[in-house]
Amino acid sequence: MWIFKSSIGKKVVMSISGIFLITFLALHGSINLLAVFDAVKYTSTGQAGNLYNDACTFMGTNILVQIMVPILALGFLVHIIYALVLTLQNQKARGHNRYVVSSKTATGWPAKNMLVLGIIVLGLLAFHLTGFWARMQLQEWTGGEPAEGFNLVATFFSSYWVSGLMVVWLIAIWFHLNHGFWSALQTLGLDNSRWFPRLKVIGLIVTTLILLTFLVVVVYFNLIYNGPASMLQAPQTQQVVEQAAQTVTAMLR
Repeated sequence: MWIFKSSIGKKVVMSISGIFLITFLALHGSINLLAVFDAVKYTSTGQAGNLYNDACTFMGTNILVQIMVPILALGFLVHIIYALVLTLQNQKARGHNRYVVSSKTATGWPAKNMLVLGIIVLGLLAFHLTGFWARMQLQEWTGGEPAEGFNLVATFFSSYWVSGLMVVWLIAIWFHLNHGFWSALQTLGLDNSRWFPRLKVIGLIVTTLILLTFLVVVVYFNLIYNGPASMLQAPQTQQVVEQAAQTVTAMLR
């Protein structure tokens, strides 16, 4: 029971759940890029791309994914609860000397504000879930009609204020993950003098790449993309254009 009662045990749980959530974000960000690929394909060729919609359908109907969703939700819940417990315990134990640490670990702004960053991430996560998950996967579960994934992405990020909130969310996630990544591995034992500096560099690279997978989608659909909001309508749009071109050609003849 030490893993649930001791401070070290709680940190181990935090670290494992954190790494699990980082892995999920990396996968989620990679899938989101499929929407950009579809949009670029349509812009360059006029043909609809269905990679993102197919991925959304798979995520909403595959049995393994359905099993993983409750596990993911549990991981989020455990991570949040343990974060609150550890923060309160540390503040109580340290009193006025809240950030007294060993010289081995530099305590920067993210380390001092992990709880604040976590609250920002959690708040905007709720906004993200109501905008996407509730309209797609939740509809699959409840027998409703799920929204088209590409349409949600194109519509949501065409709004400047939604994209602005997303950028704020991504910045908070970056700071949170950048500290949490190497901190989690340090807790799990990779904290010798040779590996500690490397963990910080690896964490910076990993979290920046994750950030970019989300940021590219936001920037592309807000500032660059001007095609149809629905890939389900894109073939129809192309057909109308071709028919119009044929009509004009026939009239010229």
